[in-house]
Amino acid sequence: MQIFICGDSTAASYRAEETRMVGWGQLLGDYLPGVSVVNLAMAGRSTKTFLAENRLQPAEKACPGDLILIQFAHNDENEKKPERYAAPWTEYTENLRFFIRFARERNAVPILLTPICMRIWQDGKLLPTHGEYPAAMRSVAKEMQVPLIDLYSESFRIVEAMGEEGSKALFMHFSPGEDPAYPEGLQDNAHTQRAGAESFAAAAARELKIRGYILPAEKE
Repeated sequence: MQIFICGDSTAASYRAEETRMVGWGQLLGDYLPGVSVVNLAMAGRSTKTFLAENRLQPAEKACPGDLILIQFAHNDENEKKPERYAAPWTEYTENLRFFIRFARERNAVPILLTPICMRIWQDGKLLPTHGEYPAAMRSVAKEMQVPLIDLYSESFRIVEAMGEEGSKALFMHFSPGEDPAYPEGLQDNAHTQRAGAESFAAAAARELKIRGYILPAEKE
């Protein structure tokens, strides 16, 4: 079985010698022995730019029964960059439908994943993020009868449980000199380091197993 991941920087793969940033898609295979994971996720991409750049092309080799995971929102919601922006209830949902049709045309299984939450705290409370995008994706999943893994809700639960200070360990919070890509340090509440990527990859893998998409021989 192959799993193709379509997504943005939060799922993308990074070189350890260049940065401590790790996307959840980079580690998904660690929790699914025997499964080949093809991570197509790329930083800065929205549903709009991912499709415009034909980044789905490698997934044309998908075989019947393979999985195509689809997770976007961080860049779709950026109205300041119109080349990326896709409004939640119009272009974003239509693009998600395109991904779904693409998978089904190859007898692969499309699976939607809501975006991981951002670590935004205010007055001791973790704030909701991504606006209408998670709801828009849930609507498409229901409309087209597509499996949905609510990684937004699960990541929110994980971050909230760790608390405002503890959850910094999941995201790119570094002092100067700790990360070669950010010599002056970083306070990033959107992207994960290894601990965060492990938590969210494990959550996604667990859902795939529970739903029966991973064959017994491929389970741990």
